[in-house]
Amino acid sequence: MAEAVKRPIVVSIVAVVAFLSGVIDIITGILTLFGVNDPEASAAFGGSGGVLASSIGSMLIGTIVVILAFGLWLGRWVARMIVTVLQALSLIQSLFLAVAYLGNPVGEWASVFVSALVLILLWTRPSSAYFNASGATAQ
Repeated sequence: MAEAVKRPIVVSIVAVVAFLSGVIDIITGILTLFGVNDPEASAAFGGSGGVLASSIGSMLIGTIVVILAFGLWLGRWVARMIVTVLQALSLIQSLFLAVAYLGNPVGEWASVFVSALVLILLWTRPSSAYFNASGATAQ
């Protein structure tokens, strides 16, 4: 039997942050559902269909991120790759929104910071060694 690989603290931190991020997305999606009949929310999202699509999308992405967080915790390289792509897209989107809406982009800059932090922690030397060793023992 292959020897178990010890998970570095950076991978644990990334997995927990990803899990919390997914839970927040799910909660946000549920709360957005309450705005379907709100005229202000409908106007902001381009109608009640936009509100519904946004809430379903948020809950779906949150669920995927929660599942991927468990994959990160277990050292699954596929989860690492998918989270990398999702975080890179999130970083680009948040950076664009922070620059495009210079009025009050504090939340977007926080999102840029979290996405960058997750990307950096996922690709540190200890993380890479963990995912490489976990992938090798799984085969």
